[in-house]
Amino acid sequence: MAAEEPRTRSAEGTERIIDEYAVDADGMPVNIKVVEGRDFVPLYELTIPGLGEGTKMVLNTLKGELITEVKLDISELINPKMADAVKRKFEDKAQRLLEKHFLTLTDESKKILASYLIQQMLGLGELEPMLHDDQLEEVTVNSAEEPVWVFHKVHGWCKTNITLRTEDKIYEHAASIGRRIGKQITMLNPLMDAHLPTGERVNATLFPVSVRGNTITIRKFARNPWTMTLLMEKNTISPEVAALIWLCFQNELSLIVSGGTASGKTSFLNAISCFIPPNQRIVSIEDTRELTLPKFLQWVPMVTREVNVEGMGEVTMLDLLVNSLRQRPDRVLVGEIRRQREAEVLFEAMHTGHSVYATLHADNAGDTITRLTNPPINIPKTMLDSISALVVQFRHRRLGIRRVLEFAEMLKGGDVNVLYRWDLKSDTIKEINEMSVLADTLALYAGLTREEIRDSVDEKSKVLRWMLKHQVRTVDDTGLVIARYYKSPEEVMSIVNADKQFDGELFW
Repeated sequence: MAAEEPRTRSAEGTERIIDEYAVDADGMPVNIKVVEGRDFVPLYELTIPGLGEGTKMVLNTLKGELITEVKLDISELINPKMADAVKRKFEDKAQRLLEKHFLTLTDESKKILASYLIQQMLGLGELEPMLHDDQLEEVTVNSAEEPVWVFHKVHGWCKTNITLRTEDKIYEHAASIGRRIGKQITMLNPLMDAHLPTGERVNATLFPVSVRGNTITIRKFARNPWTMTLLMEKNTISPEVAALIWLCFQNELSLIVSGGTASGKTSFLNAISCFIPPNQRIVSIEDTRELTLPKFLQWVPMVTREVNVEGMGEVTMLDLLVNSLRQRPDRVLVGEIRRQREAEVLFEAMHTGHSVYATLHADNAGDTITRLTNPPINIPKTMLDSISALVVQFRHRRLGIRRVLEFAEMLKGGDVNVLYRWDLKSDTIKEINEMSVLADTLALYAGLTREEIRDSVDEKSKVLRWMLKHQVRTVDDTGLVIARYYKSPEEVMSIVNADKQFDGELFW
């Protein structure tokens, strides 16, 4: 909810509140204001009602007493399956300590202070409340000399009013994250890639490799995963292109999703995964768990593992790819193709009848082919026709939007024919070429004429427009409508044609 309320800053000028909202940080209320002032970037101002500096100092003195009171084995702290039990132990003891030291506090205030204490001890302290703000994509610490920065979905990069005051504090947070997954960050190993138990990706570096100080970069995990409805709502994709991709999924054609850094490749892969029929087995392979599929699908999520401190126990993307093909998957989802051997196994899987969907860093359809056919991936161009289509994601940094830049079919011999392309001036996705090989493939494997392909795309786009109108947004609800369409298309179309309200009970 935006506001236009001016507030006096100083004689030099005024600040203007451009956004204001509340966040529940695991039981602790947090107020957020985004303020536009004389600086070049907005200020992301985070406050916890009723928690002043004096209270924080008292609570910090209780941390040692709390650690003494709670008897825990190291295996409990690093085991993600025991996280809730460990948290409950700390909550019980924290409540008792607060009753002892703060006699006049209300139960609600004790709960808030207990949440703060636990986040200081088990979480990331001052950074923890920001990890609960769904409006943020990134939380970054560049050094102890400057404030924490965040990347806001609406307002872009913002400075915050939070500072980690010492380099040691930054190091402690990074080391704590590493310990929980069996990694170390030291002067001998000053670079670390890791993840939080909740799925956020973390990169950390130490001085002097990072010249200005120790750093932490946290890529937020989407707790409300992207669906095709949400992408259409954001105008990222048109219903017609989404419907054509749906038709490709229905007929088990393999696709590659490419794009630049933070263009939304994995989010898009998550959204189109809802098009997989519920009677098929899915194996996903990622470096860090990001995909979330409908709960009723037969889905085996797998993640890679780096070497431990003894240099053992590594499980690579290639290991998982080879293993996944022994699990009789109908569909294989791959987080990102990076190396030649991974790509070779991937394309071999396509040639042996598996439907494969993967992401790749490339700026457009032509660059995608260039990346696939040159080092380090270096796949022979003649092998590329096992891919049926390419989807290219694009992030326009100046406008702060993400769009499907191109949808292209793969031609024989490894060239591409771009069928749809985003037009910046009109902010629409326009058809620029007719399909050829894709139509022939659908004719061969699905028995569809060109007219039947058009009819199927029109019908599916109608379903997608209905889902958009009636706000069928969640992963499970989106998957439910699509699963019911596969089983009883006439029944779904009768609901869509009558423009009935969405009711999940109707689709089970």
